[in-house]
Amino acid sequence: MLWGKAAGRCQYEGCNELLDLDLVTKSAMNASYIAHIYGDQPLGPRYHDEYSVKLAKDLSNLMLLCDRHHRKIDREEVAAHPVERLLGMKQKHEQRIELLTSLTPEMQSHVILYGANIGVHGAPLCFQSAAQAMSPLRYPSSGRAIELGLINSLLEDHTPEYWTVQQDHLLQLFDRYIRPLIGTDKTQHFSIFGLAPMPMLIKLGTLISDISEADVYQRHREPASWQWQEDEEEFEYRLIEPENKSGIPVLKLSLSATITDERIAPLFGEDCSIWELTHAQPHNDFLRSPTQLKKFRVMMRKAFDRVKAYHGQHSVLHLFPAMPVSAAIELGRVYMPKADLPLVIYDQQNKYKAFIRTIQLN
Repeated sequence: MLWGKAAGRCQYEGCNELLDLDLVTKSAMNASYIAHIYGDQPLGPRYHDEYSVKLAKDLSNLMLLCDRHHRKIDREEVAAHPVERLLGMKQKHEQRIELLTSLTPEMQSHVILYGANIGVHGAPLCFQSAAQAMSPLRYPSSGRAIELGLINSLLEDHTPEYWTVQQDHLLQLFDRYIRPLIGTDKTQHFSIFGLAPMPMLIKLGTLISDISEADVYQRHREPASWQWQEDEEEFEYRLIEPENKSGIPVLKLSLSATITDERIAPLFGEDCSIWELTHAQPHNDFLRSPTQLKKFRVMMRKAFDRVKAYHGQHSVLHLFPAMPVSAAIELGRVYMPKADLPLVIYDQQNKYKAFIRTIQLN
């Protein structure tokens, strides 16, 4: 019963080591120790005149531990492991196992990791972190992710070749691994984790689209995690319309940073109409909850519709993003190629200290 409640893993906080195999040879073995919370020996750790006798073989008084942590609580650091602390470890571990094993097959999801070089930095994506962020609402459909990135490319995003190669590679991998799943696989839900330049994340979003059911996740800086936070503070986006709507339509997304008109106008001259989607305090860690992301989807649809209504269906919309990675993917998902204006997407390049034109959609 103890093995079942512990799922065969060490119950010491932060350990979770699997105890039914040799970690070196990977051969099957029983590497566990059953430890007493209230000690069963009069001179042993945490012995209690009343409880130790009554609970000597009671499940509530037993923990499944690895060798290292069994020695730690019974020999090396006894004083640091009072009864209350060990009971807390046991309870949290068993509650987590009960929650995870109660998930139904309908809660399975394909994990998609998409990373591409940002400047000279690679994208730190990890299947384990993704799986942890999905719990308890979803869990991976298999023990590995579908990886779509070209992380080891020597090309950097200030070169024209970068955008061509990245797009071609993304399309090829999407057609090979994702498209065959849509409408045919028993699991029809996707969990998406991306760290890449904004234009490529938007491109990924257009491939998945809003036809497929999907959850998009955001990498937070504080705390450093992919787990959505449940911030319930008042939050609204604002769509600021230009006074002159007769020029070339430009939409700047001042979400994670403020984009000034002076950085955009030189690319078009005076003949441009600059729209802006923003909020009260643009900064790089503002997006904390799924509610905020949902509000962004709604506002993004409104922006596409209003720009098209004023500028006409034969215009091309120029997009300048400063936004979280999850919002970039969702922008691509809500974009409708047959209904919305063609998009030319720009990317800020520190090498040139300016925005450069990257890819075009539709």
